Amino acid sequence: MSNSIRIGIVGYGNLGKGVVSAIGQNPDMELVGIFTRREPSTLNNPDGLNFLHVREVEQYTNSIDVMILCGGSATDLPEQGPQFSTMFNTVDSFDTHAKIPEYFEKVNQSAVKSGKVAVISTGWDPGMFSLNRLMAESILREGTDYTFWGKGVSQGHSDAIRRVPGVKGGVQYTVPVQSVIDDIRNGGTPELATREKHLRECFVVAEDGADLEKITQEIVTMPNYFADYDTTVHFISQEELAANHSEMPHGGFVIRSGITGNNNRQIVEYSLKLSSNPEFTASVLVAYARAAYRLSSEGVSGAKTVFDIAPGYLSPKSPEQLRAELL
Repeated sequence: MSNSIRIGIVGYGNLGKGVVSAIGQNPDMELVGIFTRREPSTLNNPDGLNFLHVREVEQYTNSIDVMILCGGSATDLPEQGPQFSTMFNTVDSFDTHAKIPEYFEKVNQSAVKSGKVAVISTGWDPGMFSLNRLMAESILREGTDYTFWGKGVSQGHSDAIRRVPGVKGGVQYTVPVQSVIDDIRNGGTPELATREKHLRECFVVAEDGADLEKITQEIVTMPNYFADYDTTVHFISQEELAANHSEMPHGGFVIRSGITGNNNRQIVEYSLKLSSNPEFTASVLVAYARAAYRLSSEGVSGAKTVFDIAPGYLSPKSPEQLRAELL
């Protein structure tokens, strides 16, 4: 397709597959190639996708407008973000909340130096939820924010448990405490510790002979992921994992309960109910790839978050069309 935004993908897990699907729903984009650490010839490829080894990536610096990074936040993106933003405009879904400022600085240094745009930490949280928290807080100055995730499969947390030594496979479910949500929706403004809002359930397939107690302790004490939550680890078979835990639903709520004027209670709520967490996240990444392309075309460079990008840059519509829709 002529004059389309040329997209590259790094990584072909669930998120990478979701990006391929999302590009197919955006006529102003075309997929140039998928870069993987695996040998392309070994991949099952019934759709005839253009798989390339990641060592070939430098050959495509003039052929790709935006590279979408689909690695995990635990170990992949901390290396890939700074690396690929030296060559391409990039978009990623880095979601280790406590480390976002540090990650931003590293990616910003490389992106400014190369004159590229690097949109970090996009998805639905951080991402869509971040924007909605900001809007509600800006409007209801006197109030309290609450964020709940789930019930659903967290990609980042599932990736983290799969990297624990002795773990063969596994998924993690985030479970909100419904009684707390009901209280807030009814006007309550409780002060809640982290572990009072959510539970975390892990379903783990251990390698033969692995120390199950050691695996459990490494998971439940993992900083930034599980240490601050009540976490339960269930050991199951590979067959049970495939049969009962192969889908990836998720969702959640952002709620702000505030007061305006004559002590009037105002509640703002934004919610998501997702049949496929990775496909929705991928769709957000693709929208921000359009924004990265447009910003780069205007001569902008450096790392950006969802707070730095006007919503109009995400839309395939022209500024004139968008303004007309406000009338």
